[in-house]
Amino acid sequence: MIDVNELLRDVDAVLFDMDGTLIDSLWVWGEVDAEYLERYQIVEDPEVYQKAISGMSFKQVAELTKERYDLPLSVPEIMEEWNAMAEQKYRDEVPFKPGADAFLRELKRRGIRMGIGTSNSRHLVEQISPRLELDRYVDVVITGDEVHNGKPEPDVYLRGAEELGVLPARCLVFEDVPHGITAAHRAGMKACAVYDDNTAYCDDEKRKMADYYIRDYEDIS
Repeated sequence: MIDVNELLRDVDAVLFDMDGTLIDSLWVWGEVDAEYLERYQIVEDPEVYQKAISGMSFKQVAELTKERYDLPLSVPEIMEEWNAMAEQKYRDEVPFKPGADAFLRELKRRGIRMGIGTSNSRHLVEQISPRLELDRYVDVVITGDEVHNGKPEPDVYLRGAEELGVLPARCLVFEDVPHGITAAHRAGMKACAVYDDNTAYCDDEKRKMADYYIRDYEDIS
């Protein structure tokens, strides 16, 4: 367990990665990836593919996928197809990670500002936001396609701190992959690693890299 007062000492803002960190959504991309590879008759282990794209922005993943498999589609067409495949699941099915909603409420009660820095598309953020009422808590959303460099570069988190009006050194980042933790540290921020079944293969690495580690938000008391 982590004491919430210790965790939030000298913290004015908390920035969350979204998929696999704030929401339980990586299973969606496992299904999308498997279906997409099958649709275009691509022979690839979905787990190998997931490792190759870890931390990339939505557009960067589309660019890599087009080049890697020589797809006869434009990058915007690939992104549109992925959004369509995932949209319903984000809108109707994807839940918070355990305890995340209660933690958001506690941050709000304490007057700590909040933001999301995600490699996903803004379109899918907008699909999930109404049901989970993210607008009640989150002050800014920055996607990887809205900054010059995706994770592991710090751009998305530096932009989040800037829009929140908070010094990077007084921000805490929650992340579920090593690239994201690296991005937080390069931004001069502390990072808390969050366990996810879909990224269990890099759990030991995350533990070593991060300043804090939780299985889920119920570990914060």
